[in-house]
Amino acid sequence: MTPKNTPDPREDDTMGVLDDAASVATTGIGILGGTAQVSVVIPQEHDDDLADEEIIDGEVDEAVIADIVLEDAVIAVSSAPIAAAVEEVVAEAEPARVPEPARVPEPAPEPVPVVVPAPTSVKETAPVESPKKSVAPRTAPPEVTLTSKRLGDLSGANRESADLLTTDRLLDPHRVTKPEPEGAWSHLLYSISGRRINIGDGRRARERKALSARIAAPLPGGARFVPVLSRKGGVGKTAITALLGMALADARDDRVIAIDANPDRGTLADRIVRPQHTKSVRDLVRSHDQVTGYHDISAVVARDATRLDVLASDTDPRIAEAFSDTDYRDVADLAAHYYSLVLTDTGTGIVHSVMAATLDLADRIVIVSGLSVDEARLASETLTWLETNGFEDRAHDAIVVLNHSTPGTPLVRVNELEAHFASRVRSVVQMPYDAQLAAGGAIVFANLQPETRLAARQLAALLVEGLRTEASA
Repeated sequence: MTPKNTPDPREDDTMGVLDDAASVATTGIGILGGTAQVSVVIPQEHDDDLADEEIIDGEVDEAVIADIVLEDAVIAVSSAPIAAAVEEVVAEAEPARVPEPARVPEPAPEPVPVVVPAPTSVKETAPVESPKKSVAPRTAPPEVTLTSKRLGDLSGANRESADLLTTDRLLDPHRVTKPEPEGAWSHLLYSISGRRINIGDGRRARERKALSARIAAPLPGGARFVPVLSRKGGVGKTAITALLGMALADARDDRVIAIDANPDRGTLADRIVRPQHTKSVRDLVRSHDQVTGYHDISAVVARDATRLDVLASDTDPRIAEAFSDTDYRDVADLAAHYYSLVLTDTGTGIVHSVMAATLDLADRIVIVSGLSVDEARLASETLTWLETNGFEDRAHDAIVVLNHSTPGTPLVRVNELEAHFASRVRSVVQMPYDAQLAAGGAIVFANLQPETRLAARQLAALLVEGLRTEASA
Protein backbone atom coordinates (compact mmCIF):
# COMPACT_ATOMS: atom_id res chain seq x y z
CA MET A 1 0.00 0.00 0.00
CA THR A 2 1.42 3.33 -0.97
CA PRO A 3 1.63 6.00 1.69
CA LYS A 4 -0.81 8.84 1.44
CA ASN A 5 1.87 11.51 1.14
CA THR A 6 4.10 9.61 -1.24
CA PRO A 7 3.63 10.62 -4.89
CA ASP A 8 2.38 7.93 -7.18
CA PRO A 9 4.85 7.24 -10.00
CA ARG A 10 1.97 6.90 -12.45
CA GLU A 11 0.80 10.36 -11.61
CA ASP A 12 4.25 11.81 -12.50
CA ASP A 13 3.76 10.70 -16.08
CA THR A 14 0.53 12.72 -16.44
CA MET A 15 1.34 15.67 -14.17
CA GLY A 16 0.40 18.85 -15.95
CA VAL A 17 -0.59 16.94 -19.12
CA LEU A 18 -4.10 16.58 -20.42
CA ASP A 19 -5.44 13.09 -20.23
CA ASP A 20 -5.39 11.48 -23.65
CA ALA A 21 -8.43 9.46 -22.84
CA ALA A 22 -10.51 12.52 -22.20
CA SER A 23 -13.00 13.64 -24.74
CA VAL A 24 -12.93 16.91 -26.60
CA ALA A 25 -15.65 18.33 -24.42
CA THR A 26 -14.21 17.21 -21.10
CA THR A 27 -10.56 17.44 -20.12
CA GLY A 28 -9.03 16.50 -16.79
CA ILE A 29 -5.84 17.98 -15.39
CA GLY A 30 -4.13 15.99 -12.70
CA ILE A 31 -1.79 17.85 -10.35
CA LEU A 32 0.01 16.54 -7.34
CA GLY A 33 -1.88 17.62 -4.28
CA GLY A 34 -5.46 17.61 -3.26
CA THR A 35 -8.13 16.22 -5.42
CA ALA A 36 -10.47 19.05 -6.40
CA GLN A 37 -12.77 18.52 -9.37
CA VAL A 38 -13.97 21.74 -11.09
CA SER A 39 -16.12 21.75 -14.21
CA VAL A 40 -16.03 24.86 -16.41
CA VAL A 41 -18.35 25.19 -19.37
CA ILE A 42 -17.18 27.67 -22.05
CA PRO A 43 -20.04 29.25 -24.05
CA GLN A 44 -20.42 27.83 -27.52
CA GLU A 45 -19.69 30.83 -29.75
CA HIS A 46 -17.54 31.62 -32.75
CA ASP A 47 -14.71 34.13 -32.67
CA ASP A 48 -14.87 37.21 -34.92
CA ASP A 49 -11.49 36.54 -36.38
CA LEU A 50 -12.74 33.35 -37.99
CA ALA A 51 -15.11 35.40 -40.13
CA ASP A 52 -12.13 37.30 -41.51
CA GLU A 53 -10.31 34.14 -42.55
CA GLU A 54 -11.00 32.30 -45.78
CA ILE A 55 -12.65 28.85 -45.57
CA ILE A 56 -12.62 27.04 -48.87
CA ASP A 57 -14.52 23.79 -49.44
CA GLY A 58 -14.96 23.12 -45.73
CA GLU A 59 -11.20 23.18 -44.98
CA VAL A 60 -9.77 25.20 -42.12
CA ASP A 61 -6.44 26.96 -42.45
CA GLU A 62 -3.83 25.76 -39.98
CA ALA A 63 -3.05 29.35 -39.04
CA VAL A 64 -6.50 29.82 -37.48
CA ILE A 65 -6.62 26.56 -35.53
CA ALA A 66 -5.73 28.40 -32.34
CA ASP A 67 -8.73 30.73 -32.77
CA ILE A 68 -11.33 27.99 -32.99
CA VAL A 69 -13.65 27.76 -30.03
CA LEU A 70 -14.04 24.38 -28.41
CA GLU A 71 -17.64 23.36 -27.97
CA ASP A 72 -18.83 22.45 -24.46
CA ALA A 73 -15.27 21.99 -23.17
CA VAL A 74 -15.13 20.77 -19.58
CA ILE A 75 -11.76 21.26 -17.87
CA ALA A 76 -11.01 19.33 -14.67
CA VAL A 77 -8.52 21.19 -12.51
CA SER A 78 -6.90 19.33 -9.59
CA SER A 79 -5.69 22.37 -7.74
CA ALA A 80 -7.58 25.08 -5.93
CA PRO A 81 -5.32 27.97 -7.02
CA ILE A 82 -5.54 26.99 -10.68
CA ALA A 83 -9.28 26.48 -10.43
CA ALA A 84 -9.70 29.95 -9.00
CA ALA A 85 -7.64 31.44 -11.82
CA VAL A 86 -9.70 29.63 -14.42
CA GLU A 87 -12.96 30.86 -12.84
CA GLU A 88 -11.61 34.46 -12.95
CA VAL A 89 -10.76 34.20 -16.64
CA VAL A 90 -14.17 32.75 -17.45
CA ALA A 91 -15.92 35.48 -15.47
CA GLU A 92 -14.11 38.23 -17.41
CA ALA A 93 -14.97 36.71 -20.80
CA GLU A 94 -17.86 38.37 -22.71
CA PRO A 95 -20.95 36.18 -22.87
CA ALA A 96 -21.43 36.91 -26.59
CA ARG A 97 -18.03 35.94 -27.88
CA VAL A 98 -14.49 34.99 -26.95
CA PRO A 99 -12.13 37.57 -28.47
CA GLU A 100 -8.94 35.58 -27.87
CA PRO A 101 -8.02 32.23 -26.34
CA ALA A 102 -7.72 32.86 -22.61
CA ARG A 103 -4.26 32.47 -21.17
CA VAL A 104 -4.15 30.57 -17.88
CA PRO A 105 -1.96 32.46 -15.39
CA GLU A 106 1.10 30.50 -14.42
CA PRO A 107 1.11 29.28 -10.79
CA ALA A 108 3.94 30.23 -8.48
CA PRO A 109 6.66 29.27 -7.99
CA GLU A 110 6.98 27.19 -11.18
CA PRO A 111 4.78 27.44 -14.30
CA VAL A 112 2.71 24.46 -15.15
CA PRO A 113 2.80 23.66 -18.90
CA VAL A 114 -0.57 22.92 -20.44
CA VAL A 115 -0.74 21.14 -23.78
CA VAL A 116 -4.06 21.39 -25.65
CA PRO A 117 -4.58 18.66 -28.24
CA ALA A 118 -5.73 19.62 -31.70
CA PRO A 119 -9.47 19.21 -32.15
CA THR A 120 -10.65 16.43 -34.34
CA SER A 121 -13.64 18.28 -35.78
CA VAL A 122 -14.99 21.76 -36.10
CA LYS A 123 -18.63 22.61 -35.94
CA GLU A 124 -19.66 25.48 -38.15
CA THR A 125 -21.52 28.23 -36.40
CA ALA A 126 -23.12 31.40 -37.69
CA PRO A 127 -20.74 34.35 -37.68
CA VAL A 128 -21.32 36.83 -34.92
CA GLU A 129 -21.05 40.49 -35.87
CA SER A 130 -18.43 42.36 -33.89
CA PRO A 131 -19.47 45.55 -32.17
CA LYS A 132 -18.78 48.61 -34.35
CA LYS A 133 -16.88 51.57 -33.07
CA SER A 134 -18.74 54.82 -32.92
CA VAL A 135 -17.29 57.28 -35.44
CA ALA A 136 -18.16 60.93 -35.42
CA PRO A 137 -19.96 61.95 -38.65
CA ARG A 138 -17.78 63.83 -41.12
CA THR A 139 -18.88 67.27 -42.11
CA ALA A 140 -18.82 68.07 -45.84
CA PRO A 141 -16.01 70.46 -46.78
CA PRO A 142 -17.17 73.90 -47.86
CA GLU A 143 -17.34 74.52 -51.60
CA VAL A 144 -14.36 76.45 -52.92
CA THR A 145 -14.80 78.74 -55.91
CA LEU A 146 -11.70 78.64 -58.10
CA THR A 147 -10.91 82.11 -59.36
CA SER A 148 -7.84 83.36 -61.16
CA LYS A 149 -5.95 85.68 -58.86
CA ARG A 150 -2.67 87.39 -59.13
CA LEU A 151 0.03 87.10 -56.52
CA GLY A 152 -0.73 90.43 -54.90
CA ASP A 153 -4.47 89.66 -54.57
CA LEU A 154 -4.00 86.50 -52.48
CA SER A 155 -3.98 86.42 -48.72
CA GLY A 156 -0.80 84.39 -48.50
CA ALA A 157 2.40 86.02 -49.58
CA ASN A 158 3.74 82.82 -51.17
CA ARG A 159 0.57 81.63 -52.90
CA GLU A 160 0.19 81.81 -56.66
CA SER A 161 -2.63 81.17 -59.09
CA ALA A 162 -2.52 78.98 -62.18
CA ASP A 163 -2.32 81.88 -64.64
CA LEU A 164 1.19 82.63 -63.39
CA LEU A 165 2.43 79.33 -64.89
CA THR A 166 3.37 80.81 -68.25
CA THR A 167 5.64 79.29 -70.88
CA ASP A 168 8.10 82.14 -70.54
CA ARG A 169 8.49 81.31 -66.87
CA LEU A 170 8.59 77.52 -66.97
CA LEU A 171 10.33 76.59 -70.20
CA ASP A 172 14.10 76.73 -70.37
CA PRO A 173 14.95 78.97 -73.35
CA HIS A 174 18.13 76.98 -73.98
CA ARG A 175 16.15 73.77 -74.49
CA VAL A 176 13.23 75.15 -76.48
CA THR A 177 13.47 74.40 -80.17
CA LYS A 178 13.78 77.61 -82.14
CA PRO A 179 11.77 78.05 -85.33
CA GLU A 180 13.52 77.92 -88.66
CA PRO A 181 15.40 81.21 -89.08
CA GLU A 182 14.53 83.73 -91.75
CA GLY A 183 17.19 85.56 -93.67
CA ALA A 184 19.67 84.51 -96.34
CA TRP A 185 22.78 83.94 -94.22
CA SER A 186 20.92 82.63 -91.18
CA HIS A 187 19.00 80.07 -93.21
CA LEU A 188 22.12 79.04 -95.14
CA LEU A 189 24.06 78.36 -91.94
CA TYR A 190 21.06 76.50 -90.52
CA SER A 191 20.86 74.28 -93.62
CA ILE A 192 24.56 73.38 -94.04
CA SER A 193 24.89 72.57 -90.33
CA GLY A 194 22.14 69.98 -90.53
CA ARG A 195 19.74 72.21 -88.52
CA ARG A 196 22.11 72.25 -85.56
CA ILE A 197 23.20 75.91 -85.71
CA ASN A 198 20.36 78.40 -85.40
CA ILE A 199 21.52 81.98 -84.92
CA GLY A 200 18.00 83.37 -85.29
CA ASP A 201 16.41 85.62 -87.87
CA GLY A 202 18.30 88.12 -89.91
CA ARG A 203 18.02 91.86 -89.38
CA ARG A 204 15.31 92.42 -91.99
CA ALA A 205 13.25 89.51 -90.71
CA ARG A 206 13.43 90.84 -87.16
CA GLU A 207 12.38 94.30 -88.30
CA ARG A 208 9.49 92.88 -90.31
CA LYS A 209 8.21 90.82 -87.37
CA ALA A 210 8.56 93.78 -85.01
CA LEU A 211 6.52 95.93 -87.39
CA SER A 212 3.86 93.21 -87.63
CA ALA A 213 3.65 93.12 -83.85
CA ARG A 214 3.06 96.87 -83.76
CA ILE A 215 0.22 96.57 -86.27
CA ALA A 216 -1.33 93.57 -84.52
CA ALA A 217 -1.37 95.22 -81.09
CA PRO A 218 -4.82 94.89 -79.46
CA LEU A 219 -7.20 97.83 -79.43
CA PRO A 220 -9.29 97.96 -76.25
CA GLY A 221 -12.82 99.22 -76.42
CA GLY A 222 -15.23 99.33 -79.33
CA ALA A 223 -14.79 99.89 -83.04
CA ARG A 224 -12.48 102.68 -84.25
CA PHE A 225 -13.37 104.91 -87.20
CA VAL A 226 -10.65 106.34 -89.43
CA PRO A 227 -11.69 108.53 -92.40
CA VAL A 228 -9.24 109.19 -95.25
CA LEU A 229 -9.59 112.79 -96.50
CA SER A 230 -8.48 114.76 -99.53
CA ARG A 231 -9.84 117.99 -101.00
CA LYS A 232 -8.48 117.30 -104.46
CA GLY A 233 -9.08 114.33 -106.67
CA GLY A 234 -6.38 112.35 -108.35
CA VAL A 235 -3.93 112.31 -105.42
CA GLY A 236 -4.44 108.61 -104.69
CA LYS A 237 -6.86 108.82 -101.73
CA THR A 238 -8.72 105.64 -102.71
CA ALA A 239 -5.49 103.74 -103.30
CA ILE A 240 -4.14 104.81 -99.89
CA THR A 241 -7.38 103.67 -98.25
CA ALA A 242 -7.05 100.25 -99.87
CA LEU A 243 -3.35 99.94 -98.96
CA LEU A 244 -3.97 100.92 -95.33
CA GLY A 245 -6.84 98.45 -95.03
CA MET A 246 -4.81 95.62 -96.56
CA ALA A 247 -1.84 96.24 -94.28
CA LEU A 248 -4.11 96.21 -91.21
CA ALA A 249 -6.11 93.14 -92.22
CA ASP A 250 -2.99 91.20 -93.22
CA ALA A 251 -1.34 91.58 -89.79
CA ARG A 252 -4.30 91.68 -87.40
CA ASP A 253 -6.59 88.91 -86.20
CA ASP A 254 -9.73 91.03 -85.88
CA ARG A 255 -11.96 92.28 -88.70
CA VAL A 256 -11.22 95.39 -90.77
CA ILE A 257 -13.65 97.01 -93.23
CA ALA A 258 -13.26 99.86 -95.70
CA ILE A 259 -16.45 101.77 -96.62
CA ASP A 260 -16.76 103.75 -99.82
CA ALA A 261 -18.69 106.81 -98.59
CA ASN A 262 -18.15 108.88 -101.71
CA PRO A 263 -21.48 110.52 -102.57
CA ASP A 264 -20.45 110.33 -106.22
CA ARG A 265 -19.39 107.18 -108.01
CA GLY A 266 -16.66 105.66 -105.83
CA THR A 267 -13.96 103.28 -107.05
CA LEU A 268 -12.79 101.65 -103.82
CA ALA A 269 -14.29 98.26 -104.69
CA ASP A 270 -12.46 98.36 -108.03
CA ARG A 271 -9.12 98.34 -106.22
CA ILE A 272 -9.57 94.83 -104.79
CA VAL A 273 -10.04 91.50 -106.51
CA ARG A 274 -13.74 90.71 -106.19
CA PRO A 275 -15.14 87.90 -108.36
CA GLN A 276 -18.60 88.87 -109.63
CA HIS A 277 -19.58 90.98 -106.62
CA THR A 278 -22.58 93.24 -107.25
CA LYS A 279 -23.67 94.28 -103.75
CA SER A 280 -23.21 97.87 -102.57
CA VAL A 281 -23.72 100.12 -99.58
CA ARG A 282 -27.29 100.74 -100.76
CA ASP A 283 -28.15 97.06 -100.20
CA LEU A 284 -26.91 97.29 -96.63
CA VAL A 285 -28.93 100.43 -96.02
CA ARG A 286 -32.09 98.71 -97.25
CA SER A 287 -31.53 95.59 -95.09
CA HIS A 288 -30.36 97.50 -92.03
CA ASP A 289 -33.22 96.28 -89.83
CA GLN A 290 -32.92 92.64 -90.98
CA VAL A 291 -29.23 92.18 -90.14
CA THR A 292 -28.88 89.68 -87.28
CA GLY A 293 -25.27 88.53 -87.60
CA TYR A 294 -22.01 88.75 -89.46
CA HIS A 295 -23.24 86.35 -92.13
CA ASP A 296 -25.69 89.05 -93.23
CA ILE A 297 -22.85 91.56 -93.54
CA SER A 298 -20.57 89.12 -95.35
CA ALA A 299 -23.20 88.65 -98.04
CA VAL A 300 -22.93 92.34 -98.94
CA VAL A 301 -19.20 93.11 -98.62
CA ALA A 302 -16.35 91.94 -100.84
CA ARG A 303 -13.19 90.40 -99.36
CA ASP A 304 -9.68 90.26 -100.76
CA ALA A 305 -6.74 87.93 -100.03
CA THR A 306 -5.67 89.91 -96.94
CA ARG A 307 -9.16 89.47 -95.38
CA LEU A 308 -10.06 93.13 -95.92
CA ASP A 309 -13.80 93.63 -96.32
CA VAL A 310 -14.88 96.41 -98.70
CA LEU A 311 -18.36 97.92 -98.86
CA ALA A 312 -18.75 99.36 -102.35
CA SER A 313 -20.63 102.51 -103.27
CA ASP A 314 -23.49 102.68 -105.77
CA THR A 315 -22.46 102.26 -109.36
CA ASP A 316 -25.43 104.20 -110.68
CA PRO A 317 -24.67 107.94 -110.41
CA ARG A 318 -28.39 108.77 -110.52
CA ILE A 319 -28.98 107.31 -107.05
CA ALA A 320 -25.56 107.89 -105.54
CA GLU A 321 -26.58 111.25 -104.09
CA ALA A 322 -29.17 109.43 -101.98
CA PHE A 323 -26.38 108.21 -99.69
CA SER A 324 -26.83 110.75 -96.92
CA ASP A 325 -25.67 111.51 -93.42
CA THR A 326 -28.40 109.26 -91.94
CA ASP A 327 -27.48 106.39 -94.24
CA TYR A 328 -23.84 106.60 -93.24
CA ARG A 329 -24.72 106.54 -89.55
CA ASP A 330 -26.87 103.42 -90.06
CA VAL A 331 -24.05 101.67 -91.89
CA ALA A 332 -21.52 102.78 -89.29
CA ASP A 333 -23.75 101.45 -86.52
CA LEU A 334 -23.78 98.00 -88.13
CA ALA A 335 -20.05 98.06 -88.83
CA ALA A 336 -19.31 98.93 -85.21
CA HIS A 337 -20.95 95.65 -84.09
CA TYR A 338 -18.84 93.36 -86.28
CA TYR A 339 -15.55 95.18 -86.97
CA SER A 340 -12.72 96.58 -84.87
CA LEU A 341 -11.43 99.06 -87.46
CA VAL A 342 -13.65 100.95 -89.91
CA LEU A 343 -11.89 102.92 -92.67
CA THR A 344 -13.92 105.42 -94.68
CA ASP A 345 -13.00 106.58 -98.18
CA THR A 346 -14.63 110.03 -98.26
CA GLY A 347 -15.40 112.20 -101.24
CA THR A 348 -13.30 115.06 -102.54
CA GLY A 349 -15.47 117.66 -100.86
CA ILE A 350 -15.29 118.45 -97.18
CA VAL A 351 -18.71 120.00 -96.69
CA HIS A 352 -20.93 117.43 -98.38
CA SER A 353 -23.67 115.63 -96.50
CA VAL A 354 -21.72 112.51 -95.46
CA MET A 355 -18.67 114.41 -94.17
CA ALA A 356 -20.40 115.66 -91.00
CA ALA A 357 -21.18 112.15 -89.75
CA THR A 358 -17.75 110.92 -90.85
CA LEU A 359 -15.90 113.52 -88.78
CA ASP A 360 -18.21 113.14 -85.78
CA LEU A 361 -17.36 109.43 -85.51
CA ALA A 362 -13.67 109.80 -86.38
CA ASP A 363 -11.09 108.54 -83.86
CA ARG A 364 -8.10 109.35 -86.14
CA ILE A 365 -7.82 111.11 -89.49
CA VAL A 366 -5.56 110.35 -92.47
CA ILE A 367 -4.99 113.15 -95.00
CA VAL A 368 -3.55 112.37 -98.43
CA SER A 369 -1.53 114.96 -100.35
CA GLY A 370 0.06 114.87 -103.77
CA LEU A 371 3.54 116.16 -104.55
CA SER A 372 2.59 119.42 -106.18
CA VAL A 373 2.22 122.95 -104.87
CA ASP A 374 -1.57 123.16 -105.18
CA GLU A 375 -2.12 119.63 -103.78
CA ALA A 376 0.09 120.39 -100.77
CA ARG A 377 -1.74 123.68 -100.14
CA LEU A 378 -5.16 122.01 -100.24
CA ALA A 379 -3.99 119.40 -97.74
CA SER A 380 -2.65 122.08 -95.42
CA GLU A 381 -5.89 124.07 -95.77
CA THR A 382 -7.82 120.93 -94.81
CA LEU A 383 -5.96 120.90 -91.51
CA THR A 384 -6.82 124.57 -91.02
CA TRP A 385 -10.51 123.89 -91.68
CA LEU A 386 -10.51 121.06 -89.10
CA GLU A 387 -8.83 123.26 -86.50
CA THR A 388 -11.38 126.04 -86.96
CA ASN A 389 -14.49 123.82 -87.04
CA GLY A 390 -14.20 121.97 -83.73
CA PHE A 391 -11.79 119.19 -84.76
CA GLU A 392 -8.55 120.72 -83.55
CA ASP A 393 -7.51 117.61 -81.60
CA ARG A 394 -8.18 115.39 -84.60
CA ALA A 395 -6.09 117.69 -86.80
CA HIS A 396 -3.10 117.59 -84.45
CA ASP A 397 -3.27 113.78 -84.16
CA ALA A 398 -3.72 113.25 -87.90
CA ILE A 399 -1.35 111.39 -90.24
CA VAL A 400 -0.39 112.99 -93.55
CA VAL A 401 0.56 110.73 -96.46
CA LEU A 402 2.72 112.23 -99.20
CA ASN A 403 1.85 110.06 -102.16
CA HIS A 404 4.25 109.70 -105.08
CA SER A 405 1.61 109.11 -107.73
CA THR A 406 3.88 109.76 -110.70
CA PRO A 407 7.23 108.15 -111.54
CA GLY A 408 10.52 109.97 -111.39
CA THR A 409 11.77 112.73 -109.16
CA PRO A 410 9.06 115.24 -108.16
CA LEU A 411 9.45 118.93 -108.97
CA VAL A 412 8.89 119.98 -105.34
CA ARG A 413 11.32 119.37 -102.54
CA VAL A 414 9.73 116.56 -100.57
CA ASN A 415 11.81 117.23 -97.45
CA GLU A 416 10.32 120.74 -97.21
CA LEU A 417 6.82 119.34 -97.51
CA GLU A 418 7.56 116.77 -94.84
CA ALA A 419 8.93 119.43 -92.49
CA HIS A 420 5.82 121.59 -93.01
CA PHE A 421 3.32 118.89 -92.21
CA ALA A 422 5.44 117.51 -89.33
CA SER A 423 4.93 120.88 -87.63
CA ARG A 424 1.16 120.50 -87.78
CA VAL A 425 0.36 116.80 -87.34
CA ARG A 426 1.63 113.84 -85.40
CA SER A 427 3.18 111.77 -88.23
CA VAL A 428 4.11 112.06 -91.91
CA VAL A 429 4.56 109.03 -94.21
CA GLN A 430 5.83 108.96 -97.80
CA MET A 431 4.23 106.43 -100.13
CA PRO A 432 6.66 105.54 -102.98
CA TYR A 433 5.59 105.22 -106.57
CA ASP A 434 4.34 101.78 -107.58
CA ALA A 435 3.25 100.89 -111.09
CA GLN A 436 0.48 98.64 -109.77
CA LEU A 437 -1.05 101.57 -107.92
CA ALA A 438 -0.64 103.96 -110.83
CA ALA A 439 -2.42 101.54 -113.19
CA GLY A 440 -5.71 102.06 -111.35
CA GLY A 441 -6.71 98.41 -111.36
CA ALA A 442 -7.10 95.82 -108.62
CA ILE A 443 -4.34 95.80 -106.02
CA VAL A 444 -2.70 92.53 -104.96
CA PHE A 445 -0.90 93.35 -101.74
CA ALA A 446 1.63 90.51 -102.08
CA ASN A 447 2.63 91.72 -105.57
CA LEU A 448 3.48 95.27 -104.54
CA GLN A 449 7.04 96.50 -104.45
CA PRO A 450 8.73 95.80 -101.08
CA GLU A 451 9.12 99.55 -100.48
CA THR A 452 5.40 100.09 -101.07
CA ARG A 453 4.39 97.29 -98.70
CA LEU A 454 6.80 98.61 -96.08
CA ALA A 455 5.38 102.14 -96.32
CA ALA A 456 1.80 100.81 -96.04
CA ARG A 457 2.73 98.75 -93.00
CA GLN A 458 4.46 101.73 -91.36
CA LEU A 459 1.31 103.77 -91.93
CA ALA A 460 -0.77 101.01 -90.31
CA ALA A 461 1.60 100.77 -87.33
CA LEU A 462 1.47 104.54 -86.73
CA LEU A 463 -2.32 104.47 -86.88
CA VAL A 464 -2.63 101.61 -84.37
CA GLU A 465 -0.16 103.24 -81.99
CA GLY A 466 -2.12 106.49 -82.14
CA LEU A 467 -5.38 104.67 -81.37
CA ARG A 468 -3.78 102.84 -78.48
CA THR A 469 -2.40 106.10 -77.07
CA GLU A 470 -5.86 107.64 -77.20
CA ALA A 471 -7.37 104.61 -75.42
CA SER A 472 -4.83 104.75 -72.60
CA ALA A 473 -5.19 108.50 -72.09
